[in-house]
Amino acid sequence: MMQRAEHAASYYAATARDSQPYPALDGEIQADVCVIGGGLTGVNTALELALRGHSVVLLEARRIGWGASGRNGGQLIRGIGHDVSGFGNYVGEDGVRYLERAGVDSVTLVAERIDEFAIDCDLRWGFCELANTPRQFAAMREEYASLAGSGYPHPIELVEPGRMHQVVASDCYAGGLIDMGSGHLHPLDLVTGEARAASRLGVQVFEQSPVLRIEHGSQVVVHCARGRVRADSLVLGCNAHLDELEPKLSGKVLPAGSYVIVTEPLPEDVASSLIPLNLALCDQKVGLDYYRLTADRRLLFGGACHYSGTDPRDIGAYMRPKMLKVFPQLAHVRIDYQWGGMIGITANRFPQVGRLAEHPNVFFAQGYSGHGLNVTHWSAKVLAEAISVGQSKGLDVFGAVPHLTFPGGKLLRSPLLALGMLWYRVKEIVG
Repeated sequence: MMQRAEHAASYYAATARDSQPYPALDGEIQADVCVIGGGLTGVNTALELALRGHSVVLLEARRIGWGASGRNGGQLIRGIGHDVSGFGNYVGEDGVRYLERAGVDSVTLVAERIDEFAIDCDLRWGFCELANTPRQFAAMREEYASLAGSGYPHPIELVEPGRMHQVVASDCYAGGLIDMGSGHLHPLDLVTGEARAASRLGVQVFEQSPVLRIEHGSQVVVHCARGRVRADSLVLGCNAHLDELEPKLSGKVLPAGSYVIVTEPLPEDVASSLIPLNLALCDQKVGLDYYRLTADRRLLFGGACHYSGTDPRDIGAYMRPKMLKVFPQLAHVRIDYQWGGMIGITANRFPQVGRLAEHPNVFFAQGYSGHGLNVTHWSAKVLAEAISVGQSKGLDVFGAVPHLTFPGGKLLRSPLLALGMLWYRVKEIVG
């Protein structure tokens, strides 16, 4: 009998509001669409398709939200990823404007989903982008001017270096940019709440059902250990955990380790002194730091992206010095939770959303490179549009951006990228 795969021992799993399991697939099912992957991509694609009247089967190898979707930093930040203007040569000016709007509208989409289905996930508005250097702060001035000039619909504020203690009790930063249209939440509660909504709409959700192989054709047949699904269309939403299920896609996304620690509950005065406005915060380093307060006044601190394919032996011992560099006043605070997980990184830091050229009834979305909370929702909407009506402007725009396959094959691509990222870190240190 297969042993059940449960969630990582994270703060989110310990405080999840909904841990009800779904059954494993047993037998044969026919559906309009089969979705593989029970993270934010798969769950929201299934939900979007159900809202459009499709019959959907959702297969998850472990638990809903088991991967990065249920163990990330919980930061809901506008944007598709890095500066999308750099992709103008591929998507044109209209495509750039589409991506810029999508970066904002995707956050709104998450908020609408939470409101529509009454998902209790500790949503709190407010985010501050942190500058580590004066040069980065100068770039933030330009970003602020661009947002203000574009009619960005939410309050934004440029924080000068001398005012940073109004935002965060740390001496590490050279300024910041507050965005009240971004925020933070409990990601596992979000994805499980969305899965419950999808199930109520008729989506057949199965956990503990890893896919063993896929038969392609006018109908796709998806094989699991005790059953199979026949469907007209297939969606691959596995991201960093695609492995070799579809080799043409797996080589274009590198699974990179990211790590989180969470302190014991802090006294109210200590918590409010650390982050007075209760914002989510993220800096600009190559191995970035991101952090925020939880609903029960713990500091959740994450980052330190690893490309080597190996995790630290002791995540707490590895991450604690990074936290103390930002907040030395927490030297005597206990760490209650520590965990890691894999995020999907693409070579150009731009998400991959499209369909397989050789199998046009197979769709995919992956490689969010740290912007998964909002972009998963937008990708799901794009895929559902394409499946429902046969076309989608979003699919055309995303599909116009080429994506490199990481060199070195399965065994060498992680070490090669780790070597390349070391060069960027050295460059960052020397200025």
